[in-house]
Amino acid sequence: MSYRRRDARPRLALWMLVALGDVVLLLLSAGVAVLVVSIAVVTVAAAGVAAWRLSRRTAMPTATDAVTMPLTSRKSA
Repeated sequence: MSYRRRDARPRLALWMLVALGDVVLLLLSAGVAVLVVSIAVVTVAAAGVAAWRLSRRTAMPTATDAVTMPLTSRKSA
């Protein structure tokens, strides 16, 4: 019996290509203004996410903010 190994690599499905073509045709029919607006929205969203991540990173405590605690003696067993 011969067994052919199945190729499990991800492939771009035909319906994905059709959907991508539909989006391109819609953008072309709507004009360049929609393309410019969509690029601007993506740019503003990316800048907002980057600013949010940077503000969260600087708000996190660092090693220099560590609280020092006095050492207590260990109990013997």
